[in-house]
This record gives sequence, C-alpha cells and structure tokens, in this order.
Amino acid sequence: MKPRIALIPGDPSGIGPELVAKLLAEPGLSNEADVLVIGDSHVLEMGQHQAGVKNGFQQVDPLRGEWVLVNSESFAFYPTKTISSSDVKIAEATQSSGASVLSTLNIALDFASDGIADAVVFAPFNKQAMHSAGLGHDDELHYMATRLKVENYISELNTFDGMWTSRVTSHIALKEVAERVKEKSIGEAVRLIYQVLCNSGISSPKISVAALNPHAGDGGNFGREEIDVIAPAVQSLQAAGLPVDGPWPSDTVFLKAIAKEIDAVVTMYHDQGQIALKLLGFSRGVTVQGGIPFPVTTPAHGTAFDIAGQGKAKLGATRAAFDLACKMVSHWG
Repeated sequence: MKPRIALIPGDPSGIGPELVAKLLAEPGLSNEADVLVIGDSHVLEMGQHQAGVKNGFQQVDPLRGEWVLVNSESFAFYPTKTISSSDVKIAEATQSSGASVLSTLNIALDFASDGIADAVVFAPFNKQAMHSAGLGHDDELHYMATRLKVENYISELNTFDGMWTSRVTSHIALKEVAERVKEKSIGEAVRLIYQVLCNSGISSPKISVAALNPHAGDGGNFGREEIDVIAPAVQSLQAAGLPVDGPWPSDTVFLKAIAKEIDAVVTMYHDQGQIALKLLGFSRGVTVQGGIPFPVTTPAHGTAFDIAGQGKAKLGATRAAFDLACKMVSHWG
C-alpha cells in the first residue's frame, strides 16, 4: 500500500507554491504515494505559472470517500479558501499569508490525526507572517503539538543525505542556552532522534553528542557543562543501552558524520548543527517535526523572498522531504 501524503503549499508569498508545482510535475510521483493537495486553487495555479508546469487535479472530499482512488493522471485536491488573490503579496511577510498557512496546516494535521493521511509535507513557512496571524508559539512545531495535544518531548530534527542532527535547545537566545542544557533535556533529545532514526529505516543508529564549550570545555578551563552535565547524561544513556558517545568538540564532531562513522549528532543549540548541515547540503536539507505522532517533513530552507515568483526555486530539498515522509511511513512505529 502506498503512503498517503497530505501536501500543502506553505506561504503563498514565497517559493512554496512553485515548489509544490514542480514536485507534482516530477515523473512517476503518483506511483510512489497517494498525494492529497490541500490549498487554494488560485495559489496552486500561481505556483504552476511560476514553475512553468501544469498539474492535474481532481477535487475530492476526504471526509466522505476514499480519496486515493483518483486517476493516475491527476492528484487528489481538497480546495480551501484561505486567502484572496489580491491579498497574495509576493516576497512580503503578511498577516494574510500567515493566516493562510495556519488554515491549511490545521486541515492537514487534522486529516493525519484522523487517519485520512499518513504524513504531512509542507512547503516553507514564514515565521514572521505566522506570528502576525496569531501563531502563539515559538515555532510551528510547538503550534502543532498544542493542536494535536502532544505531551511528550518534541524537537525539530534536520537531515540530508543520511546525516541527522537534533538539538537540546532550539529557538531561544544564545545567552539562555547554557542554563537550559540539562541531563534530562539531553536524554530526551537523544531518545527522540534514536526513535526517529529507527522510524526512518536505520536499524542500528549510532549517535554522538556535541559539547557546548570550545574544545569540549578543555577540562573545565572553558566551562564545566561537559564535566557536570553532558558527560553524566551520556553515561546514563549508555547504561540504558543507547548507542551514544560524547561529548565531542563541536568543531570536529561532524567529521565523524561525514565519514559515516555515526548517523546523527545531538547538538546543544540551534546554529551548532544548522550551520554544518546547511554548509554541507543546503539544497537537500530536510526538517522533521520530531515527537509528532505521524511523520511531518519540510525543506530545511525558508520562503526565499529574494527569488519568490521568479521560477528559480530548486526542488532538491522539497523532493527530499517528500521522499523521507514516504520512507518514514513505511517504517513508522
């Protein structure tokens, strides 16, 4: 049975609609998954115009029937009315575009939560627009968790070409990181990425934990977090049977990942891992919403207002997000 993927076009002011149009135009995509496209018809038409492609759609009501029975030349389409065409402002972060994102995201999450879809893939969001529309959380992951009533640990995970990262802290000021690095949060980050790696088809994951301070603290000369917090957390995880080591200096730990000695690096803060991944594979990076009860993936790049509406968006990361969602469905649980 093919995975059932709910696909939304992201922020209509950015490159999302173009990317969705290009993704749906990929040869053989409908053979890999049953795709349910959720969005405003004029937004999808705009994306096709930007991409220079034509997609076939068949309108469905997933709540009333078996939507996967759409013919192979078209994609199932659930039409919405989230934003007027006059309110779409290319390359601008607006309240209207943020509200459109939240509306389509809510529908996709509800469909996946109700078993109508197996996974959600979304084109890039713009956080400024979403906050102006009432996001009410630091980021979309915490918004999703609240809507889905998720109480377990959650965190964004990032990956490209088989290399993964998770992080102990995320969207907070750098000056707050050290006080948030605790044995409990390290353990939660390691356990989450271990489970996601297994759900992605990696049977025996290997994980390394990055240090917080330069040179892993240099024996306490540059900070004691490695001695007092990170090393004890790693030892506790090892005692519980988790395949983890560290703490490793953050300026060298990714060499282990590049050499395929490990599958994942658990970092202490956002940019510690993101800089490495985006330098190595910006056009192929994927973000996974870790801790959500079904796969949710998106390209790791943003809305790219600098090229929005120009037909220049590269598909690589969006295609990788779609492929990973399909793979995770087959290994989920």
